[in-house]
Amino acid sequence: MATGKIIIITAPSGAGKTSITRFLLDKYPLLSFSVSAATRQPRGEEKDGVDYHFMSAEDFQQKIKDNAFVEWEMVYEGKYYGTLKSELEKIWSQGKTPMLDIDVKGAIHVQQQYPQESLSIFIQPPTVDELKRRLENRGTESAENIAIRVNKAAYELSFRQYFKKTIVNDDLGRACEEAEQVIGEFLGWGGK
Repeated sequence: MATGKIIIITAPSGAGKTSITRFLLDKYPLLSFSVSAATRQPRGEEKDGVDYHFMSAEDFQQKIKDNAFVEWEMVYEGKYYGTLKSELEKIWSQGKTPMLDIDVKGAIHVQQQYPQESLSIFIQPPTVDELKRRLENRGTESAENIAIRVNKAAYELSFRQYFKKTIVNDDLGRACEEAEQVIGEFLGWGGK
């Protein structure tokens, strides 16, 4: 399989990785969102094949057996997420660079498989308290789920040194600009 470069954006839930990813994808058509597979139900306006490849746990487990994933994790009990090899191959075949918006463990796995081809960026919230506030403001999670995510985030922060670049998201505009600069250097965009 011919491989191109890969951009990996990772962060604890609520740190802003999706907002930064959307900013970069809107600005640079040569970047392409790598749609992850997930066994959870769509939220709100999410669409299958656009936001995630939604599938049953049984289908996901079969794809694990078929070695169809670059990485996969059971992120929460019974909730699987993963990056399909076919998704990366599709993006590379279009002459684009896949941008992965994935959890910390998945990011480490992809980076280990593609050490030269990947740029991994860890988005760090200013504080765990700020992260909790952001999750509460979303209004999409129960207090119990927020507590689980905050505890997981505190654990995930301990892995930031494994990534090639850490960006503290205390100001979204500045974090987007910093991500843009690092990715431009990695992809050889020069003065863009």
